[in-house]
Amino acid sequence: MTENTDLARARAGDDAAFTRLVQPLRRELHAHCYRMLGSAHDADDAVQEALLRAWRGLARFEGRSTLRSWLYTVATRTCLDLVKGRERRAMPVDLGPSSEHAVLDAAPVTEQRWLGPYPDVGLSYEQREAVELAFVAALQHLPGNQRAALLLFDVLGFSAAEIAAMMDASTASVNSALARARRVVAERVPGPGGQAGGDARARQLATGFATALERGDADALVALLTADVTWSMPPLSQWYGGLPAVTDFAVEVPLTRCPSWRHLPTSANGRPAVAFYLGESAGAVHGAWSITLFGIRDDRIAEITSFLGADHFPAFDLPVELP
Repeated sequence: MTENTDLARARAGDDAAFTRLVQPLRRELHAHCYRMLGSAHDADDAVQEALLRAWRGLARFEGRSTLRSWLYTVATRTCLDLVKGRERRAMPVDLGPSSEHAVLDAAPVTEQRWLGPYPDVGLSYEQREAVELAFVAALQHLPGNQRAALLLFDVLGFSAAEIAAMMDASTASVNSALARARRVVAERVPGPGGQAGGDARARQLATGFATALERGDADALVALLTADVTWSMPPLSQWYGGLPAVTDFAVEVPLTRCPSWRHLPTSANGRPAVAFYLGESAGAVHGAWSITLFGIRDDRIAEITSFLGADHFPAFDLPVELP
């Protein structure tokens, strides 16, 4: 009854009533837009635009579907408009082979649209799985309509008929898009998410890596890694595959050329993560360097992804400097 009352008031122009209607759904709509767009910043813009469209078009909502379904329709169409004509977001592994040795003084590739991290604090287990890094990276290889169909059906539980209505398409075309999307994602997502072995052990490994980096302890850091570990750092195009290459990079750059590290624990994309800060000395101000995610396998770190840049930190409610 409260929802019906707020809906009537919102249709009459009461923006406070509209806010009450959409607020409980805002976080899940944001996560949906992130999966569609691969960027928390783009998801901010998409949710804002979608809710503006919903507010302006509220009179057209006739109540034949739930308000949630209607808002997902608006949000999905907004995202499809935003991805149209844009280059997909990528990870370094998409752009070329790994480097065997440390690349010194590598420059960011600013013309490339990079995948970004997503803060998952407060999300349920199922919601965290749905923003898992490998899954979201795989989604970026799909055309917009396939991406939307897969997310709406497999993640959000809408029927093919409902999705067809949302996307102004036929049920047959939705089923076809689903089949193609599932094949691509299955090829690119090798297995479970990044916290295999349990959340507590995964966090322990992430903290151990950060502590070893702060102490400059190469042996302790390397002991945490699998033989086939990878390390990538968007917006740098270089990435490293295999223990020798990752060790060479770790010793040559973060352990040798970076004077002082600090970290704060966090969580992103269904994985344990740390926010790294870099300073000129132990007593200096440390500036934001990366949100670094860890993929865990066989009780070791199998994948390190460092999203470089202070612009990622506000979304995680993290300071950009440590005194």
